[in-house]
Amino acid sequence: MSTTAAPRIVCVPDSFKGSASAAEAAAAMARGARQVFGAAEILELPFADGGEGTLEALLAAWGRTPETVEIHDALGRPATAQYGRSADGRTGVIEAAQGNGLPQVSDVAPQPLRADTFGVGLIARALLAEPECTEILLCIGGSASTDGGTGLLRALGAEFLDATGTPVDPGGAGLGKISSVDLSALEPRARQVRWRVAVDVDNPLTGERGAAAVFGPQKGATPEQVGLLDAGLARLAEVLGVMGETDPEQLCAAPGFGAAGGMPLALTVLLGAQVLPGSQMVAEALDLQQTLARADLVITGEGSLDAQSLGGKVVQAVQRCAPPEAAVLVIAGAVQLSAEQCRAAGLTAAFSIAPGAASLPDLLDRAGELITDTTAQACGLLEHQLPQAMDSAETNSSARRHLP
Repeated sequence: MSTTAAPRIVCVPDSFKGSASAAEAAAAMARGARQVFGAAEILELPFADGGEGTLEALLAAWGRTPETVEIHDALGRPATAQYGRSADGRTGVIEAAQGNGLPQVSDVAPQPLRADTFGVGLIARALLAEPECTEILLCIGGSASTDGGTGLLRALGAEFLDATGTPVDPGGAGLGKISSVDLSALEPRARQVRWRVAVDVDNPLTGERGAAAVFGPQKGATPEQVGLLDAGLARLAEVLGVMGETDPEQLCAAPGFGAAGGMPLALTVLLGAQVLPGSQMVAEALDLQQTLARADLVITGEGSLDAQSLGGKVVQAVQRCAPPEAAVLVIAGAVQLSAEQCRAAGLTAAFSIAPGAASLPDLLDRAGELITDTTAQACGLLEHQLPQAMDSAETNSSARRHLP
């Protein structure tokens, strides 16, 4: 805890999807906090949970701009994608949906058996060409493909072969025919860098909750195609299991391996990737716990605070990294948790930015203004409490500070 007269406040929100980016939300919160605590030390730290907006949030926190590379979309058509690097160039960030996302192929009929992750691999190849890059953070989600990550590995030089030694068809269509994997032409640095894969679901690779069954229909797969994709992923797990001396059943059941069409499968076995919740990965990348260590007040938020927010999303990650004596306020578009649920989750209080009866378009248009005003209102309740708590911080402060 700070021992100065002015409190230390950290604004660390997710994006308010459709209305404010994480950086915009953090700036709006800072403006509101400054209305009450004019002399405070206020830090803006855009955050994300590994899904859409993670690249933008990390680059904003690092003070970097995105870079562009020519790739292929999920159907093999020419496209461009953005990626990023940390200030020292050692950490590269990829949003996989830039290379295999559904929006990029929404102009044609769904092709769930053809779509692949080759474009994601082309982004990775651009990062691997930078000698200072020693780590790749891969944020997956929103994919059009179900190929177990084979397309990404093909872009890095791997070949997936059938029983005759012929390369199988790209995408999920060829998975069931894979008999072996040739890594002789694999980009050497692919195995030299550290891979961390951010997932926002815990679905296994196959089965009723698997990649094909749950997410295949969202990508246009018919029931018959879902069966083919599920069987193909199981076949890939069998082949890779032998290569990695791992039980294929363990690969099929591993939590999170069903994310983004099974993309973690090939990455973990062939490249040694670590799969972890997206919010945890971003927290580690930004050294969130250290950043919050001296905070007196932490302000976080997102579009909707609900039960999912407490299942590994941004709000929960921020709460867990905040020091136990700091107040943690949530500013959200909608608050669907009770006061009891918020307290049980370690949150001081949560406030909706909705000023009353209002249309959704109006709320979206005024999001920044409303985030600022709501933050100022919430901070007003702590205006006289924070200095008192700070004075006694060194002698008696072990529980999360709650509003009276």
